Amino acid sequence: MHAGLFALILAVAPAPLTGRQTQAVQPAQPTPAGARAVEAPPGSPLGSSSAPQAVALSTQALDSLRELVSRFRRDPEAVQIPADDAVAMGGRTIEAGTTVTGPVAVAGGPLHVFGTVNGDAVAIGTDVIVHAGGRVTGNAIAALGQVTLDGGTVTGEIKQLSGALGAIETPAAVRESPLDATRHAVALSVSWLVILVLIGIGVLLFAAGYLDGVTESLEGKFGRSFWAGIAAQLALAPVLCLIIVALAVTVLGILLIPFAIVAFVLAVAGLVTIGFLAVARITGESLAPSAARRYHPRGAALRALVIGVTLYMGLWVLASAFAWAPTVELVLRGVAVAITWVAATAGLGAAVLSRGGTRRPTETLPAVAAVNDLPWQTPTPVTGVVAARRPTPSSSTTRER
Repeated sequence: MHAGLFALILAVAPAPLTGRQTQAVQPAQPTPAGARAVEAPPGSPLGSSSAPQAVALSTQALDSLRELVSRFRRDPEAVQIPADDAVAMGGRTIEAGTTVTGPVAVAGGPLHVFGTVNGDAVAIGTDVIVHAGGRVTGNAIAALGQVTLDGGTVTGEIKQLSGALGAIETPAAVRESPLDATRHAVALSVSWLVILVLIGIGVLLFAAGYLDGVTESLEGKFGRSFWAGIAAQLALAPVLCLIIVALAVTVLGILLIPFAIVAFVLAVAGLVTIGFLAVARITGESLAPSAARRYHPRGAALRALVIGVTLYMGLWVLASAFAWAPTVELVLRGVAVAITWVAATAGLGAAVLSRGGTRRPTETLPAVAAVNDLPWQTPTPVTGVVAARRPTPSSSTTRER
């Protein structure tokens, strides 16, 4: 009979030990040095007893959890979490009837919510479990874990992050060599020079009259045009505001405000461009005054325009050629900006004064000498012969008599 009972016991499959049985069969182990004792949450195998149990975390485990928390902070989908000292390493329990101000974060152990969390509940490397009666007013986020609603509620969003935490590392940007940087800067400056030359040719072909009007307004009146350009620059913002306010009075005007803004910007850009081309043309003519007599008027104007644009944009090309020397480049760019601004300001003033080239300075005609009718008698080519007198009323009356 004893042999049959022994065989029956051996035939029963071994069942896993419960938490209470595990504590009974395992001897109590002291907490190692450098380890941290963490309360086991209720419902876990180690927390099934009535008294709270402690889980010992070694220094190595704490370092691993801190690294995991640091990676979570770098994740683009992560939310704000408290400092590492405020993150419960190994888990935490929000007791029923208690209210905790969030965000509440745990790592390496579950977050059990029986009470209320005013804010976000975050579990890193573990789960968030909201039990019956528990409530999270913010978001519930589990990184490398799950969010479980065991009868509780979450007011915000529920997110479960998986995969690699932390920002995706991108390869370091390849820095250009000084030679490549200089080549790119020079190419950009030369491109702008070519664009301005092409714009100038187009203006000479299709709007030569307007360019002539701005040029004539600028000749001999550079100072006046410069101060007019400064005044125009200061008035740009107020004028645009007045236009918007005037259009906002009516419903149709409100719909036209975006188009008015675009038209205003294009008009200002056009005035600045034609004014700058006029300054470049005058500059080119001053450098080669004899060319006006040797070429056709349009050919001389084109030659002067190309010379002037090349001169002004050449300053930018020169500055770009020193991209390998940042200090020299900065100085040269400052000089180029100053000279270009003066030229564009004077050109804008001349364009405004000439109303875009439609109004030219009035030409003063030479004064015509007044004709004196009294000495009408003039000598004839024959010497000694007097020309006939003009008939007068008295002489005609005498003849009739």
